[in-house]
Amino acid sequence: MDWTEILIEVAARYAEAAGDIAQMASSGGIYVEDYSNLEQEALEIARIDLIDEELLKKDRTKAVIHVYISPEENPAEAVSFLSERYTAAGITHTVSTRICRNEDWENNWKQYFKPLPIGERLLIRPLWVDDYDAGGRIVLNMEPGVSFGTGTHETTRLCLEAIERQLGGKGQASFLDIGCGSGILSVAALLLGAERAVAVDIDSLAVKIARENGTANGFSEPRYTVLNGNLTDRVTGRFDIVAANIVADAIVALSKDIKSFLKPSGVFIASGIIDLRENDVLAAFSENGLEVSERRGQGGWLCFVTKQKE
Repeated sequence: MDWTEILIEVAARYAEAAGDIAQMASSGGIYVEDYSNLEQEALEIARIDLIDEELLKKDRTKAVIHVYISPEENPAEAVSFLSERYTAAGITHTVSTRICRNEDWENNWKQYFKPLPIGERLLIRPLWVDDYDAGGRIVLNMEPGVSFGTGTHETTRLCLEAIERQLGGKGQASFLDIGCGSGILSVAALLLGAERAVAVDIDSLAVKIARENGTANGFSEPRYTVLNGNLTDRVTGRFDIVAANIVADAIVALSKDIKSFLKPSGVFIASGIIDLRENDVLAAFSENGLEVSERRGQGGWLCFVTKQKE
């Protein structure tokens, strides 16, 4: 499995500020490619005045920030985070990604994904780790696939912790996981006591991985159903708990009709929201008859638990 390199192009005058923001999203380091002061820096740092012709041809008006994302994390989350931060800072930018090939990474990357305690009751265990101490926690066996969610990102942790708190008081609840990725939220909900769970994702590979993770934990249809679809377009019925760990724009869109999937006393857990978009999301909740009963944040990300207004 390969690392992902995110490339953010900005005007050279924003190179330092853009680099500072990039540090917030990088798990594997960054470097800033900036040639605006090439001659001066060559003299001061390298002590040379003979510079390669190819370097002299570089665009001095632009800088490129290179951000490296490890395989166990979701590059899309990092791209979303960075884009929203740069927009809020008034930094015009373009973003692209590419794979950092490493022929040995297929096995080597796994050393960075260890058993991880979440909340009060869960332990996420990579399938390839056999030597571990659960310490009395419920073990969630997980194969993340191509960075579809491992529990390491703040948004996933916040969402899992919210699910644990909600299931503590709901007994045999029904659960809907929108944008399920690896299926980590829905499988965790079942392990924590949910009676049944439905998961949905637009990515067919994510659907495959979610089903496999369900099987690895002893869950399959009809108790655990994974659908291939966009948001709620293939979902029917009402649920005690609906969770969506996606981006702010999708949360805003979901807010318009999420009540049709909630039981009267049901809750909607919304995570994956960058703090800069909090007001937009809160406005969408208010406009669509949802009130916030819980707000928690970590590392610039927010998770809300909402319910229908009485």
